[in-house]
Amino acid sequence: MSEIIIGIDLGTTNSEVAVVRDGQAHVIAIDGANILPSMVGISDDGHLLVGNAARNQYTLYPERTVRSVKRRMGEDTRLEMGDKSYTPQEISALILRRLKEAAETHLGESIAKAVITVPAYFSDAQRQATRDAGELAGLEVVRIINEPTAAALAYEAENQEAKNILVYDLGGGTFDVSVVRMNQGVTEVLASHGNNHLGGDDFDAKLVEHVLAHLRDTADVDPSDNHAAMARIIRACETAKIALSDAPFARIEEEYLLEQDGKPVNLSLELERVQYEEMIAGYIDETLEAVHTTLKGAEMAVSDISEVLLVGGATRTPTIQQRLEKTMGMQPRSDVDPDLCVAVGAAIQAAVIAGDQVSSVLVDITPYTFGTSAIGELNGEYYPYKYVPVIRKNTPIPVTKSEAFATVQDGQSAIDVHVYQGEDPDALNNTELGSFHIEGLSDVPAGNIIVMRFALDLNGILNVSAQEKRTGLEKQITIDNATARFEKQEFDAARDRISALMGDTSGAESHSDDETNERREAVQARALIEKAEKLMETANPDDKEDLVNLIETLQDSLANNDIQTMERAVAELSDVVYYLES
Repeated sequence: MSEIIIGIDLGTTNSEVAVVRDGQAHVIAIDGANILPSMVGISDDGHLLVGNAARNQYTLYPERTVRSVKRRMGEDTRLEMGDKSYTPQEISALILRRLKEAAETHLGESIAKAVITVPAYFSDAQRQATRDAGELAGLEVVRIINEPTAAALAYEAENQEAKNILVYDLGGGTFDVSVVRMNQGVTEVLASHGNNHLGGDDFDAKLVEHVLAHLRDTADVDPSDNHAAMARIIRACETAKIALSDAPFARIEEEYLLEQDGKPVNLSLELERVQYEEMIAGYIDETLEAVHTTLKGAEMAVSDISEVLLVGGATRTPTIQQRLEKTMGMQPRSDVDPDLCVAVGAAIQAAVIAGDQVSSVLVDITPYTFGTSAIGELNGEYYPYKYVPVIRKNTPIPVTKSEAFATVQDGQSAIDVHVYQGEDPDALNNTELGSFHIEGLSDVPAGNIIVMRFALDLNGILNVSAQEKRTGLEKQITIDNATARFEKQEFDAARDRISALMGDTSGAESHSDDETNERREAVQARALIEKAEKLMETANPDDKEDLVNLIETLQDSLANNDIQTMERAVAELSDVVYYLES
């Protein structure tokens, strides 16, 4: 039986976990429900609350509760929770840890690996922060995939018919739209566009503004600075928003919301769906503009689209479905639960990675352009920071691209390489992801060729290198720390904080036992080398060459205390030894 890998949708409002068993994807229940509210809190007695318990506490103790953490992923910030503060990765890790535990309880065995989804328009920093959160939760994140892609896998897992699909994904905090081509089990993303700060939370905010205006007009009171009152208003507005998906009217009623001049202020307000739709019309306009941008990026017309898929709880808003139907000329599909389809798709992709028999194969894209800067012509003038794209937006990944650049001065001995993400022809208007300096170039006339290589992997992590063509002199950088990558010391401290919050010592124990584990692994590695050396006497020339190479690699890693290389070499050498002994 192959190793179990779970699929996780880490959402702004809710999160889900799913797994494929016997060829079927199942969403795993947590506390009797398929969804886990993406909220974390500390109770008045210091216990950790995750999910519904944190959500129930929020209206009473908002200062001890964190919500919508997904919107902060990739930021170099800390979030207050009680008398302490935590990074977005740590808060997300607590949610992921709860999902992991639910999966382990359901399956009756420990889980160590996961596929986690992110919005298609998540930046490199946001993807890396998600990976960090998974590692803090005790999960090896074997793949990061885009949410619209996962949704397409869920809708079309059994469908072999060739078609072009538009995936409209509007969740609690993020929005993106993708054009996906599906053909004979292959899912290929052709184009994506979106906004990482647009979602159901913004719809709630419009309702909150409406309620505050009502209170100012009718009760001459503004509760904006009252955290407890605002938490109750936000919760009430979210409930009303959900109700308006199925009813033309909804009431917001909160008794004794706060006091004014010693008297209670009660909130009672009826909302019409038409009013609500007018409030959010601008946001919906923005999403439909993104639809056209994505179609243009995929070089398609509306008539080329076979189906429209709805993803994310906010797509239950009737006006969204109506306007999409008018724009696309077809009724959007919602036969798979828009809250659950992303987790199901993640589980399908996880099963593929685990080696299970699943029909779908994933071909994903990069939603951004990555490049560097150079002297060039911009607006009719020479400019030192002209943006030079290397990997273009909507390129299938993994991908490696190279471009040749030339020095501009005789005897130029050094260059600075800047790596950017964005679409603007002026590099300074794009997001700088990192930079490095390469020196010791040959003392030759101007025109010395420098080859720039960009490699983007399946998780959206970028590696950049610059090499002098004539000598091979090279410098490189991995762009996985734009703003939020943990250093090892920070990671260990975060892991210990999480373990303390969870009320266990597993993190501290594993941290203190690192040296013991490394010594044990080294002993096992040396024993494996001894066994392999004995097998060389009877091995054929090809197998003997493999044994020699792997033994040398393993010996070098032991000498250099390179644990990662040692673990990889042990796994490869074990396979060869097993083959020769069997």
